[in-house]
Amino acid sequence: MSIKDLFQTADWKKEKHVPVIESPELTAKGVLTQVKVSVGKEIPHPNTTEHYIEWIEVYFLAQDAKSPVCLGRCEFSSHGAWAQGPNTSGVYTEPQFSLNFKTDKAGVISAVSYCNIHGLWENSKELKVTE
Repeated sequence: MSIKDLFQTADWKKEKHVPVIESPELTAKGVLTQVKVSVGKEIPHPNTTEHYIEWIEVYFLAQDAKSPVCLGRCEFSSHGAWAQGPNTSGVYTEPQFSLNFKTDKAGVISAVSYCNIHGLWENSKELKVTE
């Protein structure tokens, strides 16, 4: 088995674990482009002490590139646990973040999320670039 066999995909509108990538489909060369990634946009993820999204990573694979570039990673550390026990703090991190990047080449934005129970999930979105 290879690690690539562990990545799961689905329609994010029907599956709460798939990272949702919100970004323009077209950007201009060298212009900052905002990318927002979240998990549980259509169907909320529980985000409890027992069941939570631990992290999300975002990558960009430029056209004709051999390897992707990691644009960013966000870890979500508050899942309701406290000294008094699970789900007692009242503090829960929502799995979403945004970043900005610029590129001179078109390519694919990919996001990977990790659920402590259901493993790795991925999604991708094409980005076109104009002069």
